[in-house]
Amino acid sequence: MKDGFRCGYVALVGKPNTGKSTLMNALVGEKLSITAHRPQTTRHQILGIKTGEAYQCIFVDTPGIHDNNNKAIHRYMSRAATSMFDDADLICVLLDISHFNQDDEKILRRIGGYDNVLIVVNKVDQLSRADCLPLLQRISQQAPNLECVPVSALSGDNLERLEQLIVARLPVGVPHFPDDQLTDKSMRFISAEIVREKLFRALQQELPYSITVSIDHYIEEADITRISATIWVERKSQKAIVIGKSGSQLKKIGSLARADIERLLDSRVYLQLWVKIRADWADDEQSLAAFGYSDGTPGL
Repeated sequence: MKDGFRCGYVALVGKPNTGKSTLMNALVGEKLSITAHRPQTTRHQILGIKTGEAYQCIFVDTPGIHDNNNKAIHRYMSRAATSMFDDADLICVLLDISHFNQDDEKILRRIGGYDNVLIVVNKVDQLSRADCLPLLQRISQQAPNLECVPVSALSGDNLERLEQLIVARLPVGVPHFPDDQLTDKSMRFISAEIVREKLFRALQQELPYSITVSIDHYIEEADITRISATIWVERKSQKAIVIGKSGSQLKKIGSLARADIERLLDSRVYLQLWVKIRADWADDEQSLAAFGYSDGTPGL
């Protein structure tokens, strides 16, 4: 380990759908957090670990910060989104440049008492330079004492500069994880998340928010990994939608999820999916704990 080695936790926070998961995946160089063009896709804190010769960045992808606390799962996500404020060595606040609004301003006010903050203005590739400049000026006016870095997590624009700024702000210290470890999550957890991502991408607008996935069996054999997972919904009508006509929807979701899991494992995967009903699981603390939505380690 080199003298002056830097290591620390970098919280990626912001309102829903600002690209936190896409950014973490891009910085780490591996798809660890699921992504979808829907708000509140991320439900847990997920670590992405990048180790260089002189640093170890421990990125923490968090759920989007929101005011909707109607259900128990929303309250869990709010805690997961904001609990890193006091624990992180650096807070990166992500803003979507084309959708900067009062929700972002509220978050900027909330982190106003912290001095370990970097503003990351994401999705600059979606606007022309001429359109970006006044918006960047507006954001700078809201956070005059904080450095703003314009990036595109999707295209990779300016990510190298962002990484340099992040590393420079980390404290000197020893690495917390082995240099070949990419995340704190197990493949059981990641497999469940991949299935949930395919559900988010395939199903109609509201249904994914009533769905969660649990892993029943995860068995590694010499030449194949066998996974059995249950997709949980809240109502009988939702079960029919997930399965689709003659099982077509469920088969499509399973095929897409299996392909992603095989790429991560670099081996063959047999994936079996079931769909079951647990009424109002998203507003039941006992059900949430059983499905891994607790302040401890997810129980997948």
